[in-house]
Amino acid sequence: MITITMLFNNVAHDQHLMTGWGLACLIEGRDKTVLFDTGSDGRVLISNMKVLGKDPSKVDAVVLSHAHGDHTGGLGALLGENGDLELYIPQSFPEQFKTQAVKLGLRLTNVHDSVGIADGVYSTGEVGVGIKEQALVVQTLDGLVVVTGCAHPGIVEMVTKAKQTCPDEVYLVLGGFHLVGHAQHEVEAVMNELRALGVKKIAPSHCTGEGPMRIFREVWQEDFISFGCGATITLDPPG
Repeated sequence: MITITMLFNNVAHDQHLMTGWGLACLIEGRDKTVLFDTGSDGRVLISNMKVLGKDPSKVDAVVLSHAHGDHTGGLGALLGENGDLELYIPQSFPEQFKTQAVKLGLRLTNVHDSVGIADGVYSTGEVGVGIKEQALVVQTLDGLVVVTGCAHPGIVEMVTKAKQTCPDEVYLVLGGFHLVGHAQHEVEAVMNELRALGVKKIAPSHCTGEGPMRIFREVWQEDFISFGCGATITLDPPG
């Protein structure tokens, strides 16, 4: 089985965990255990992992969506628990970050085009022209799961690139949608485009914003998944 767990988020779910601004999501059940983003605070990340029974030393690969601190800040603390990690970052990351990562012993891959991370787990490659960002695509029996950090280039653009990366139906999109502060008609336009792309289920959090999340819940109804800090979903691997 494939298990996806939100380890770090500013949207609460499990009251036993600490929240903080940012996102970190763990994907287990493939040939590698993959951590997508690391949140902003390594102390919170490691604490939440241990409360949930997730061993930091079992992480094989870290994928960072983009270069903002609320997605990269926990990396140092993770290295303190696990010194043997692959790191996948967008090619556009600052050179200073890359140099430091190599000095710390991380096996670095600069991502531009789509690349395989693990069995059935792929990066979309860089998306966008301003803040460039990569999303994670997980193949499951039900279809694709798309995991986004902030979706600065636009959540529709991220999902579109995911479908190009792994041509299949999109079962679930989860993570930050970067819609905080957007008007209702703008959010509804995004939802219509996601519907047109065939997205079945939706699980927005982090920088999506409380108002947009409420609209998503009202429109998606039973296909809306609450996916704040500590939430878990289990899926069948592809057949």
